[in-house]
Amino acid sequence: MSIQEIVKILTDSGIEVNEANVEVKMLLEHFVNYGVKDIISGNKLTNEKLELVKEKAELRAKTRQPIQHIIGYADFMGEKFIVNPSVLIPRDETEFLVRKAIDVINKNNFKMALDVGTGSGCIACMIAKLTQCQIIGLDISKDALNTALDNASRLNLFNKAIFRKSDIFSNVKPNESFDIIVSNPPYIPPKEKENIQTEVKFDPEQALFTKDEKGLEFYEKITKGAPKILNQSGYLLFELGIGQSNDVKSIMENNGFRNIEIIKDLAGIDRVISGNL
Repeated sequence: MSIQEIVKILTDSGIEVNEANVEVKMLLEHFVNYGVKDIISGNKLTNEKLELVKEKAELRAKTRQPIQHIIGYADFMGEKFIVNPSVLIPRDETEFLVRKAIDVINKNNFKMALDVGTGSGCIACMIAKLTQCQIIGLDISKDALNTALDNASRLNLFNKAIFRKSDIFSNVKPNESFDIIVSNPPYIPPKEKENIQTEVKFDPEQALFTKDEKGLEFYEKITKGAPKILNQSGYLLFELGIGQSNDVKSIMENNGFRNIEIIKDLAGIDRVISGNL
């Protein structure tokens, strides 16, 4: 058994060759502590270690379970976040939302932020880590909140990233107000369930899908409630689904938000929208 043969297990299952190479590298590093330096140095893997990595590759190939679930973490903005089937796996596109939020917070010297639908806590944790803001992450899932707490603990973000069970704003306290609200809400319409990648089906459905036909349900609910808890000139930022920017812009404008800005990702897709009161 060789590393190349393990890569072939993944490519034979339909995983693209570059992705397969990256995933085998992740398996090697995580399960047998074998990295690029070892390859360059000519260090050999024992058959026992190769067999272990082969087993994990076969699991990935057979089930199409995301590699992040198999190793138990996902890389996001230079940090490793614990992930499991109770939370959405952080995507690279979400970095655009976090970077914009950080820019707004630092330019305005904001002190209080809210992350609606926090999931793994990756958005809240990186905002807490890279700004002077305290942030509260809300989620309806107790299991997701436990994961977010674990991630905040690993990053030593005690009292900077706080998590609370809440159905959107249901558990925001009467005396609380915020300078900025960020959210990567569920935005996939139900009709798309059959078309999504097999790997994505391992993410929790309530973090992916809406009940309405256009995927706008949570944009509407969050935007409608946001002005009640935002400070004067406070900001609202969303991650966008493909083709939703114009609808979300209209929703925000109809609820009093102005200076609407839309940011494209590396693929040229409208990915983030921001506005302020």
